[in-house]
Amino acid sequence: MKNEHEIKRLDRTKVNFILKGVLIGAIAGIVVSLFRLFIEEIMDHLVILYLWFNDNPFWLIPWALVMLVCALVVGLLIKSEPNIKGSGIPQVEGTLQGEIKLNWFSVLWKKFIGGVLSVGSGLFLGREGPSIQLGAMIGQGFGEYTQASTSEKKIFISSGAAAGLAAAFNAPIAGLLFVIEEVHHHFSPLIWLTSLTAALTANLVSLNFFGLRPVLFIADVPSLPLKYYGLLILLGIILGILGYVYQIVLLALPQFYKRTHLPEHLYGIIPFLLIIPIALFFPHYLGGGNQIVLSMGEKVFPLTALLFLFLLRFLFSMVSYGANLPGGIFLPILTLGALIGGIYGTILHQSFGMNSMLIRDFVIFAMAGYFTAIGKAPLTAIILVTEMVGNITHLMPLAVCSLTAYVINDLLGGNPIYESLLERLLKGHIPNITGNKTIIEIPVTAESTLDGTMVRDFNWPTEMLLISIRRGSSEILTHGDTVMKVGDLLMILTDEGYTQKIKRQIRERSDAAIAKKQDKAIQS
Repeated sequence: MKNEHEIKRLDRTKVNFILKGVLIGAIAGIVVSLFRLFIEEIMDHLVILYLWFNDNPFWLIPWALVMLVCALVVGLLIKSEPNIKGSGIPQVEGTLQGEIKLNWFSVLWKKFIGGVLSVGSGLFLGREGPSIQLGAMIGQGFGEYTQASTSEKKIFISSGAAAGLAAAFNAPIAGLLFVIEEVHHHFSPLIWLTSLTAALTANLVSLNFFGLRPVLFIADVPSLPLKYYGLLILLGIILGILGYVYQIVLLALPQFYKRTHLPEHLYGIIPFLLIIPIALFFPHYLGGGNQIVLSMGEKVFPLTALLFLFLLRFLFSMVSYGANLPGGIFLPILTLGALIGGIYGTILHQSFGMNSMLIRDFVIFAMAGYFTAIGKAPLTAIILVTEMVGNITHLMPLAVCSLTAYVINDLLGGNPIYESLLERLLKGHIPNITGNKTIIEIPVTAESTLDGTMVRDFNWPTEMLLISIRRGSSEILTHGDTVMKVGDLLMILTDEGYTQKIKRQIRERSDAAIAKKQDKAIQS
């Protein structure tokens, strides 16, 4: 009877979190769908406006003043709330790690307005990063309104982030995988359950706004013949190298903008004004670049046009994102990947007689591979592209290309871009005691020295207490003789300000123990 009671209690807990996930997903779905709708409506009118400017060039002078005012408004929003800068994903990760404190309502409405003005103005920025932060802030607000515990707030923030990505791209499974693979780096039952529920709910709301058609739907994509699979590896190598270049350039942008001597919150003046001449010549290819991907799915572009578009979008994506404007890099990265795939496929078609229909295949594969190389999240990339394109028949080549790009970027020393951006954001930050206790989960992985080690035999950090181990559906109270095993989740009590430090020290000490064992083996 006791076990039956415990099972019922656990099930009731899961049902409660599912219901909360539905509520968070519904609210996030509405907010992000409105965010996405405003941007798309403004972009549609922008195309008409810039086409009109070609016949009425004198009106470009007052339009430049309008763009300058937009840049100043966004700058004032950034100055009053610095945490709306960029995609917002590093801020979300920092919040979940206890390193950053966000005023959820301030970030929510200022990110919404700043994102609509920045992305809607045609700058080469994506809506997905802001959408993730908007969803996360809704989750945080829900946690504060319901007076949830610190651990519950993190679950709600995670589920809100998943809901934001799901609503932005109509990709609920990718939203879940993003939270697990990119944000938490481990599998937690309550996090994945709540996040999946929120993502599915947000996606359902988004579908009612925008319909069932996938965001980057490409029709009539043939299966790649097996004889071309070797070309996937070469493409993956190219993507891994170019992804590493992207990481280096993106992280060097602050140094470029410092030379302008503008106040940091006014960096946006530069891309807001530079977009005007670009839009005059390419009014249909503004924003994140989804129109380019859709066009590549319908027709074959000349090689010179693809090369020019890639260089233009690479350079101005950097200019746009480097200005710290509220906008993401998800969609711009996917667009750059699609252009690389288009260039690669077109060369194969023109030089080696490959069927031109197969260019579409390489466009799709390169999107996933390029995102993998930069974000170091291959599962998220594979599923995201699959959901956005609306075709599940290419999982194998997607995986081959993505895995190759991941390995090459790793060999070059590339790090996940969002982790690098978070490290830059926290540079000089010293952990301090906040007074708020929290429980963090550390997974025991196969490569960790924690596997098979007694609790008393590991050199634990001083600012923590191992309170229990979650093994499957059971929870074990620990003592010195408890042996940790692969798949265990270590439940560690610490102060919020030390969460990242604790995770880093455990990882470093585990790596040091591995190196020590290897040295002993060599000596013997």
